Amino acid sequence: MSSPSQLPKVWVARTFPPEGMAKLATKCHVVVHEGALAPSRQEILDGVRGAHALFIYPHVKVDKELLDTAGQQLKVIGTFSVGLDHIDLDLCKERGIKIGYTPDVLTTSTAEQAITLVMATARRMGECISSVKEGVWGTTWDNAMWLAGAEISGSVIGMVGLGRIGLAIAKRLAAFEVSKILYTGRNPKPELANPIGAEFVTFDQLLEQSDFVIVACSVNDSNKGLFDEAAFKKMKRSAILVNISRGVVIDQDALYDALKSGEIGAAGLDVTTPEPLPPSSPLLALPNCLVTPHIASCTVTTRNAMCDLVVENIFAGLEGRPLKTPVF
Repeated sequence: MSSPSQLPKVWVARTFPPEGMAKLATKCHVVVHEGALAPSRQEILDGVRGAHALFIYPHVKVDKELLDTAGQQLKVIGTFSVGLDHIDLDLCKERGIKIGYTPDVLTTSTAEQAITLVMATARRMGECISSVKEGVWGTTWDNAMWLAGAEISGSVIGMVGLGRIGLAIAKRLAAFEVSKILYTGRNPKPELANPIGAEFVTFDQLLEQSDFVIVACSVNDSNKGLFDEAAFKKMKRSAILVNISRGVVIDQDALYDALKSGEIGAAGLDVTTPEPLPPSSPLLALPNCLVTPHIASCTVTTRNAMCDLVVENIFAGLEGRPLKTPVF
């Protein structure tokens, strides 16, 4: 058996599923950042020095400084994510560093989290749970509309993005017997939309017509801050916004104002800016805003599948083989 010094070094940004880590250790010298907190920038730079491969997640920003610090022996980066906005892809390509990511395997769990947020915000679950814990339940029997929520059945669903995850969400919502599914994006996708009867519309049309607006698009420079003050003014006052994309798609100050003033009905967010969202964030004080800690892919099945895929990509990159799920 080779000694650790003879094996390629893989720096791992945090503890990942043990089965995947054990598999990685069969061919590599694995150096894992140990700690309850995410690694600091300096800890990241110290860790990547001399590494032949990196096993990272979106907290780790891959830029010129990191690549220079790692050294010319770096061959492959495996990211435990579908999102790639934390990686300078052009620079990695220029330097011949292969990038692997984890598409497809988290589609189901992310779609299920979106449905969870749709249902929880529609039926005001945050307020319901608080009312039970705070002893309010039972003091409001005289009000037949107490905590009355919205129904998904018969509603208009607006999908901002109809990629793998957006399509998976739309298919599941169709089972609720919604009246219509709208979607928007750069171009129509009839091959995906037609089987579920989804209609391509402009962004403004989607905002104006939808009862539920679900953000499932990939992030780029053109859609950062897409949901701003002007966008919220175009939405129905009863509309519910759900975001499982990235926090930067939404202007959170504008969202707070829209929720506080009743310009829109409610919001369910699995992603925010920053992450973690500070407990002092004014969004968390709103009864009509439900925030979860970026857990869309957080199921045992999905996390293990993601880890296995990252390991396979790292092995392929180190051995000079095509990656299983390459970015380019």
